[in-house]
Amino acid sequence: MSEITVVKCGGNAAVDPAALCSDVADMVHAGRRVVVVHGGSADIEDVARRMGAPSRTLTSPDGVTTRYTDAEALDIVTLALAGRAKPRLLGELSRRGVTALGMTGLDGGLLRARRKRAHRARVDGRLVVVRDNHSGVVTEVNAPLIIRLLDAGLTPVISPPALAEDGRPVNADADRVAAAVAAGLDARLLVMLTGAPGVLEDPRDDASVIPVYAVASDGAVPRLGGGMSMKLLAARDALRNGVSRVVIADGRVRNPLRATGATRVVLTGAGR
Repeated sequence: MSEITVVKCGGNAAVDPAALCSDVADMVHAGRRVVVVHGGSADIEDVARRMGAPSRTLTSPDGVTTRYTDAEALDIVTLALAGRAKPRLLGELSRRGVTALGMTGLDGGLLRARRKRAHRARVDGRLVVVRDNHSGVVTEVNAPLIIRLLDAGLTPVISPPALAEDGRPVNADADRVAAAVAAGLDARLLVMLTGAPGVLEDPRDDASVIPVYAVASDGAVPRLGGGMSMKLLAARDALRNGVSRVVIADGRVRNPLRATGATRVVLTGAGR
């Protein structure tokens, strides 16, 4: 049985889904087993704007920013991911001869999550508790289902939402979903594509990529902009749970899965 690669396609508008799907198709046709996990922040923002429901975010005390998901926002997230972002990827893969199957975490109980009952966040400089945020953290991945799909020659394309303990959907960060899927599959490699060439020493200089970035196994992740803090948190999740290698790479280039110059994330610390 060949090793599994999990590819996280970022939702940044600059990320090129056609280029990603071209690389994924090459891997699949070469006999590699690939699972695609995607977000869709640009699509979510666009759908929210069209529906007159501006997106909101929450910033945790340690500086990590996440999407605020009330009941209306959860509907928008589901619509944007399952109705727009996923069909785009499926279409691109189909055109390249890949038999792909799109799933949310609700399908077949694919992703189980622990609902976050309360969120501590900083709003206007004050620490507040938010209780109406329909989001959660993935606690279980139906890995046997994904393996059966791969064995049948299918390429799974997965996104939130996930299924909470109460049987209702919750949003989950797609980076951390990818980490959970990679860990559940004991993947050899997790590639996280984003709208930057990797983790940058200077956020204004794309040439300042850090080739190897160490994150502590325990404690807070560094506060970096552009969603990079969440990617580092997800990378740490994956590495702590057995994924062999995690790379943060540029999703804007022609062959994103073969491009050089990306950042490899490694663990340091006692909990390693």
